[in-house]
Amino acid sequence: QLQASGGGLVQAGGSLRLSCAASGSIVGSKLMYWYRQAPGRQPELVAYITTGGSTTYAGSVKGRFTISRDNAKNTVYLQMNSLKPEDTAVYYCMMPPPNLTWGQGTLVTVSS
Repeated sequence: QLQASGGGLVQAGGSLRLSCAASGSIVGSKLMYWYRQAPGRQPELVAYITTGGSTTYAGSVKGRFTISRDNAKNTVYLQMNSLKPEDTAVYYCMMPPPNLTWGQGTLVTVSS
């Protein structure tokens, strides 16, 4: 089970840190993803982190967002800086198959 938190309302240029806490699985042994879905749009891959700690980002967030993990806390983070109104979306963490699991989503709203 994945529990996402940390969303909220922030002004453009501000920062938020999202957390995704896992229970029943060890995030350190998993490839972990953050996705987002804006109203009326398809889900978008934001970032992912491999078991070795390598990271990959969507072009729209590269240089502004950072994905990381704390294996001791069994938690994955998404640090979001220099937020823009177009970052407004529900953000989801995801653990891929074979044990596909989605977090419940956390809403990020960026005002201009």
